[in-house]
Amino acid sequence: MEVIYSEKSIKILKNKELLEKALNVAIAHRGREFSLTGNAEDEFFARQVIEAINFGFPVEDALSIVEKEFVFEVLSIKDYTRRKDLSVVRSRIIGKEGKALAILTQLTQCFIQLKDNQVGIIGDPEYMKIVQEALISIIRGAKHSNVYSYLEKHRPEPFLDLGLKETFKKKSSK
Repeated sequence: MEVIYSEKSIKILKNKELLEKALNVAIAHRGREFSLTGNAEDEFFARQVIEAINFGFPVEDALSIVEKEFVFEVLSIKDYTRRKDLSVVRSRIIGKEGKALAILTQLTQCFIQLKDNQVGIIGDPEYMKIVQEALISIIRGAKHSNVYSYLEKHRPEPFLDLGLKETFKKKSSK
């Protein structure tokens, strides 16, 4: 049994049935404290999903951790800059009218959310390292155009399944 404290308890309670069904755990609550009951693997993923919801991600984006086998990571802005005015750094990440954040989301196919002095990322493990490096570059003051070109050059190649694994399994099972 796993116990989690959540600031977004109303959001979790509204979607409790959906979360229990998708995560394969039983969710009980007492105020802002939630207890998860299920097998260890399901509890681990449920904890990740609830932490993502608590961070500020929509429930649908948080559930992609389980459905699409994404990972959830948090970067602290303070770890990568010495600036005292972190609002400038946050505004660089968001960009004018949210354009920079939208472009980062589009190029990396990840969900990105800001909360205080932290950046939350939900995405494919193959993209995670690239997204983190891009965000760190923006935090440290790199030009947005340079970061975008870096992301375009370092996209992971799509995995092409030729069906060879299935034929190999069929031969070995005989």
